[in-house]
Amino acid sequence: MDNPKVQEILEKQVLTVVKAVEDKIDDEISALDRLDLEDIEVLRERRLQQMKKMAEKRRQWVALGHGEYTEIQAEKEFFSVVKASDRVVCHFYRENWPCKVMDKHLSILAKQHIETRFVKLNAEKSPFLTEKLKIVVLPTLALVKKAKVEDYVVGFDELGGTDDFGTEELEDRLAKVQVIILEGESSLRPSKSSAKTRSVRQGTNPDSSDSE
Repeated sequence: MDNPKVQEILEKQVLTVVKAVEDKIDDEISALDRLDLEDIEVLRERRLQQMKKMAEKRRQWVALGHGEYTEIQAEKEFFSVVKASDRVVCHFYRENWPCKVMDKHLSILAKQHIETRFVKLNAEKSPFLTEKLKIVVLPTLALVKKAKVEDYVVGFDELGGTDDFGTEELEDRLAKVQVIILEGESSLRPSKSSAKTRSVRQGTNPDSSDSE
């Protein structure tokens, strides 16, 4: 730079910034150094209590049937399930290929998201609920939070319009309404960096959904 005075000013400004950063780091190190054994024990105990609470939550969830993808045998059971669990994904199905594809993805997600109850209900044997919830196209997922249906996933239209979608596509769709938690201690889901899109398609079928 031609002007030595300007150069000197800039150098002083840079040194000032560097000194401020060094001082901040020194302060943070000093704060850590000031933590005595009692402080560390308090932090450790706090973390231990958090872990115990999460372990208790997991125990309660497992007792309610979380962690597995199960079938509801009667309509009245649907109401007891949504009252017992804060987050529920209910698959209204019939015996056809699209519903079997959905079954495979939900079986995977049930194990990864223990915070949510995953169930299925035969729509043809549940006339009251299918009418009340206006279930027409199968498969349909009713996404329930705190005993209230918040949203639906109808057929495969939101999942690419084909049965060859990945589990993560369905997972991301469920996370949009927070019926599952993508990250955190409650979720057993692999991290994004290690998880690959998982396709469970076996065979081919041109129909992506089925209308009753």
